[in-house]
Amino acid sequence: MTGLRLGPLLRYVDGESAGTATIWVETDRPCTAEVRCEGGAHGSSRTFLIAGHHYALIPVTGLTPGTTVAYEVLLDEVRVWPPEDSPFPPSVIRTPGTATPDSGGAGSPDLHVSFGSCRWASAPVGEPDPVGPDALHTLAAALTADPGAVRPDVLILLGDQVYADETSKATRRRLAGRRDLAEPPGAEVADFEEYTYLYDESWSDPQVRWLLSTVPSCMIFDDHDVIDDWNTSASWLAEMRTRPWWRERILSGLMSYWVYQHLGNLSPAELAADKLYAAVRAESDGTERLREFAVEADADPACVRWSYRRDFGRTRLLMVDTRAARVLAEGHREILDPDEARWVRDQALTDPGDRDHLLIGTSLPWLLPPLVHDAESWNAALAGGERGPRWARFGEKLRRAADLEHWAAFPTSFEKLASLLAEVGSGPDAPATVCVLSGDVHHAYVAEPLWRTDQPRSRVVQLTCSPVHNSIPLSIRLGFRFGWSRAGRRLGRAFARHGRVAARSVTWGKTGGPWFGNQLMTLTLRGRSARLSLAQVREGDGESGAAARLVTVDERELAPE
Repeated sequence: MTGLRLGPLLRYVDGESAGTATIWVETDRPCTAEVRCEGGAHGSSRTFLIAGHHYALIPVTGLTPGTTVAYEVLLDEVRVWPPEDSPFPPSVIRTPGTATPDSGGAGSPDLHVSFGSCRWASAPVGEPDPVGPDALHTLAAALTADPGAVRPDVLILLGDQVYADETSKATRRRLAGRRDLAEPPGAEVADFEEYTYLYDESWSDPQVRWLLSTVPSCMIFDDHDVIDDWNTSASWLAEMRTRPWWRERILSGLMSYWVYQHLGNLSPAELAADKLYAAVRAESDGTERLREFAVEADADPACVRWSYRRDFGRTRLLMVDTRAARVLAEGHREILDPDEARWVRDQALTDPGDRDHLLIGTSLPWLLPPLVHDAESWNAALAGGERGPRWARFGEKLRRAADLEHWAAFPTSFEKLASLLAEVGSGPDAPATVCVLSGDVHHAYVAEPLWRTDQPRSRVVQLTCSPVHNSIPLSIRLGFRFGWSRAGRRLGRAFARHGRVAARSVTWGKTGGPWFGNQLMTLTLRGRSARLSLAQVREGDGESGAAARLVTVDERELAPE
């Protein structure tokens, strides 16, 4: 009998008149995968084959807006989900407009958007977790215990869904079973098969598996999905391309991202128009066709767009690729290539009267602690030759050693985004809020910019939330606290003067945080109002048997009702 290897993952949900959704699965052999919903909505798809693994993205049609329907997954007519002995509530597809507990049973216009980044897989059951409980696991446990609780309408995962360069003990044992870890790349993943181990580990946790089956998710990669500091600079990339294992790593990273994350980000209409998706499904084995695509994407990043747009009623989400779309040549560095930047601009400015809120998902924060920002801008100036070749060599070494490769390290791109946000927020149909959602930096904070010229009408905020489940060393805590301090600002200005860095068009201050811990942020959007909350995981009491729980540590209004 065909089995379900991973999934189901509920990815895209459209509550408009089309009433569509997509559900991703991995199976252990070729089959027809089918989804059947209460009320008659359904969909099916034949699996496609990549590197010996079988996948399907099942389009579900016939959903009614404003409803919640349970679904089941069948493989060759045999039900495999939910399992017969499942301890979890039914997996459901909930289309926008569904009633929530706080709406008294009536249809609610609320949109609950939860987001975060940087997630190591949950520790195996019964084993101690060195970094504390996983926020996704804890959220799933809370929703299981109280099925009527308010749950996210969408979960935005802002990078580092898997760690190709920091594998667990369990994964290292699997790697050692197929090759000698004394040979490069050692305990890091080497090829597509080993990437599947990471997703097995990350998405097989029962609680997380159920959560992803019932809450739609949007994903984008960051560096650890491939390797730490991926695409830091032109010289970094040139050096990596000399390493004999790099080509297989980058091709496998792009191939696995396309299969496991990117496909589910697309709408059914986008999938229907996707020539690569059609070609892979048409082949008896789509591996070579997908590999050819990865080769093209590695050679010419501008030929591929990983960024995408999702509309949730009157809220628009732009998920922006800040890793693969970079221009790295010194003197011309941009975090987005010109075509990508035009796309972001067009999507941000299109249909302004139809939006109450604009969310820009970028794994890397636009606004960093001021010291960190100025240090990165200074470093970019040095590496670009502002102080001569000796400083340039020093700047490149420091850039790699200290991970100085955020928006601030691409000053032209930083200013272009500042200009775009001001433009979006200043028109007669400006949204109530423009929120930049980010992760990466292993702490959470709220920052708000002030433009040196006219301030936009919209409330513009940087919302950073990280990690979902990862380590937070003392050095990170101390460094980022100092980065936000008054002394840190003064030191940052000294760096900027030494690098002859041009004055920024915006200044900013921290209005919340920093908060350290495994955590998730949630935006609650109703009409033109917006409320933000931050929930952190608190460890359970082993002696009393109390489970880990999510505790709200901050709530604030971003836009009043």
